[in-house]
Amino acid sequence: MATITLKGNKITTNGDLPKVGGQAPEFKLTKQDLSDVGLGDFKGKKKLLNIVPSLDTGVCATSTKKFNEAVKGRSDSVVLIIAADLPFAMGRFCSAEGTNDVITLSMMRSKNFAKDYGVLIQDGPLAGITARAVVVLDAKDKVVYTELVPEITQEPNYDKALKALNG
Repeated sequence: MATITLKGNKITTNGDLPKVGGQAPEFKLTKQDLSDVGLGDFKGKKKLLNIVPSLDTGVCATSTKKFNEAVKGRSDSVVLIIAADLPFAMGRFCSAEGTNDVITLSMMRSKNFAKDYGVLIQDGPLAGITARAVVVLDAKDKVVYTELVPEITQEPNYDKALKALNG
């Protein structure tokens, strides 16, 4: 269990992020077209998992746009935006913001991803959705970088995450 804050108030997650050097847990999440995908669907690509509470917040929207810009035109990497939002809302966001170089994935069918990655918020007003975190995987799904953002209203460390993705 990890402790983070929401506007200075302590809240807890169900566990810890996967360990650097370990294999990333498999997952099943839902794309905008309502199909389910897992890690195997991105085989051979480096992956940046931008885990956000909801694209309907300013910080989540900003991080999605920044990571979208960072991967434009790259074929070796993919940015997965993972949130509790419904795929329909994610689709509207991407259309409105022009974030076509990231893949949005919803936890609408299961919270197992949040549980397995240790980011499920257990208490406070955001209980039941995810903490803000970044997990970077190499092309073989080995964890090479993690960041659990300590204050949920803050942005992740873009430089460190992108350095890990490019490494």
